[in-house]
Amino acid sequence: MKANLDPIQEAKRSAALKAVEHVQDGFIVGLGSGSTAAFAIEALGERVKTGNLHVMGVPTSYQAFLLAIECGIPITTLDEHPTVDLTIDGADQITPELCLIKGMGAAMAREKIVAAASKLNVIIADDKKRVKRLGENSQSVPIEVLPFAISLTKQKIIDAGGKPVLREGKGKLGPTITDNGNAILDSYFGEIVNPAELEVKIKMIPGVVETGFFVGLTDIAYVGTSIGVDKIERLRRK
Repeated sequence: MKANLDPIQEAKRSAALKAVEHVQDGFIVGLGSGSTAAFAIEALGERVKTGNLHVMGVPTSYQAFLLAIECGIPITTLDEHPTVDLTIDGADQITPELCLIKGMGAAMAREKIVAAASKLNVIIADDKKRVKRLGENSQSVPIEVLPFAISLTKQKIIDAGGKPVLREGKGKLGPTITDNGNAILDSYFGEIVNPAELEVKIKMIPGVVETGFFVGLTDIAYVGTSIGVDKIERLRRK
C-alpha cells in the first residue's frame, strides 16, 4: 500500500479498507474506476497475494483492468459471471440518501452496468464528497453521448435547464473519449431536488448513452474523515 499519503488520500484509503472487508473467498467483485476505487483494488490485491483470498474481478474500465492485473487479481467478465457478489466504487458526490453523481473518470456507463449486476454495492469516498443535495459546489453531471448526437444532445440538455460543456481530453486535442468510444458532456443543473426525475428526463434524449446519476443503486457507503470512517447503510430492496 502507498505510504506518506496526504489527509484526503488517507481518508480514501481508510474507507477502501473498510469496504474490502466485505469481500469473501470465492466472490466475483466489481472493480470501480478512479483514484478512490484504486485503493480498494490495491487492498484486494494484497489479500489475494497472501493466498488467503480467491476472487475474480470485473473491471469497469481499462484503467481498472490494468491496475487489477498489476495487483494480481484474476479477471473475468459479465458474460462469464452475469451476477456479481460485490462491487466497490468511488463517487464524486454522495447524499445522506445515497444518491450519487459519478463519472468524472468517464466510466459511469460501465460502472452502472456492473452495479446493476451486483448483489451488494459499496461506495467509498472522502468527506469532501458528502453533500446535502447533488449539484452543490458547482458539481456538474457527466453525460455520455454518441459523437453523432453531440449537437442535438447539447441543445436538449439546455432545454432541460442544464449547461453542458464538452469535456476536452488532457494532453491531446479533441474531446475525452470513453472506453465505449463516446463523448462526455459535463452538464451543470444547479442543486438538484429530484435526481431520479431528472435522470429519466435526460436519458430520454436521443443520443444519450448514460448519465452520472446513481440513484437507488448503493447499499453501503464508507466515508473517510480526519478522525475515522463513517458508515451509511440503506440496503436496496431485492
